[in-house]
Amino acid sequence: MKAEKSKVAVIRCDTYDAKQVEASVARGLALLGGITAFVSPEEKILLKPNLLRGKTPEAACTTHPQVFEGLVKALEAADCRNLCYGDSPGRGSPGQVADRSGIAEAAARHHIPLAEFNQGSTVDFPEGEQTKQFEIAEGVQQADALINLCKMKTHRLTRITGAVKNTFGCVYGLNKSASHARFPKALDFSRMLVDLNKLIRPRLYVMDGITAMEGNGPGNGDPVPMHVLIFSSDPVAVDATFARLIALDPAYVPTVVQGEAMGLGRFREDEIEYVGDDWRSLVNPNFNVERLPVADENMIGLSLLSRVRNVITRKPVIDAEKCVGCGVCVDSCPQGPKALVQAQKGQVPRYQYKQCIRCYCCQEMCPHEAIYVKTPVLGRLLIYRSADGKRR
Repeated sequence: MKAEKSKVAVIRCDTYDAKQVEASVARGLALLGGITAFVSPEEKILLKPNLLRGKTPEAACTTHPQVFEGLVKALEAADCRNLCYGDSPGRGSPGQVADRSGIAEAAARHHIPLAEFNQGSTVDFPEGEQTKQFEIAEGVQQADALINLCKMKTHRLTRITGAVKNTFGCVYGLNKSASHARFPKALDFSRMLVDLNKLIRPRLYVMDGITAMEGNGPGNGDPVPMHVLIFSSDPVAVDATFARLIALDPAYVPTVVQGEAMGLGRFREDEIEYVGDDWRSLVNPNFNVERLPVADENMIGLSLLSRVRNVITRKPVIDAEKCVGCGVCVDSCPQGPKALVQAQKGQVPRYQYKQCIRCYCCQEMCPHEAIYVKTPVLGRLLIYRSADGKRR
């Protein structure tokens, strides 16, 4: 007997006009059976937006407050009023980032408190395939149900960040950096994220793609209109849909592939039931994303080529003209000793690539858009060949 398909609602939404967003959210939820198909009024519901860094909504770095508020109104209409919200930012306190992003103001209008994301405790997960325990924020543990409000953005480690990756903010504080150090390879890191989603079990995933981030994401890319909201209880299907909308093969996204392999969800088109608007009408083939498979070094024999590693593998690079020597990249590096050295504040840091694990936390956290990721030509050729044995 064939397994039931994952249902994904794709809703065109051209602007962040409050009425248009509210109507689009209501339509998307209705196509999935309504908000009460996922949560009930007696439950304490945590809304988990993407609050990576303290940027304004126009930067497309965080979930837009209008999408957050549109979902809040849908919940209130269903008499679900025991709400809270929160995230563990990559830099800055949850409160500061929520203020800067506009989420705090939207929450205040509805008297929704900020949950505790500065503190937490270890939660065992014996069923985990990659990870058996996580450091989970107190606010997550106190909630009965979680709704994941992710943002459509590029990501240098996993190609894109969306539904699966957004749950990582349930791990509080510096424990996220420790996870990068523990799982430096994209494959292992993605498997850890899948385990985390299986532990937390968000009831619903809503992706804000009205304006997405392309290029040097997830924190320093460029806003680009994508005119879409995506709804599903299957995060793998959400991220696969995101990939299709930007003409990226979902099989190049490790969170998608591992999500299917580990039983979190489905990504193949014939296993997804699309409802709402035709996703093909919203495809942006010019979206700036790296359309290369994420290749583990061992897959292409790079472990045997350690002497030429830096002319083959992707690596973060500092643009000295943009760098102000703030040292945020050094602070963000999870390695010990650090992969970046800075003689003193104000000077451009210098990479020690032998120490670099290619987690790209430095690039993600740079507040001045001064770090980008470079893939050498030889590396591109080897990665392409490793995908299917021929050049594309």
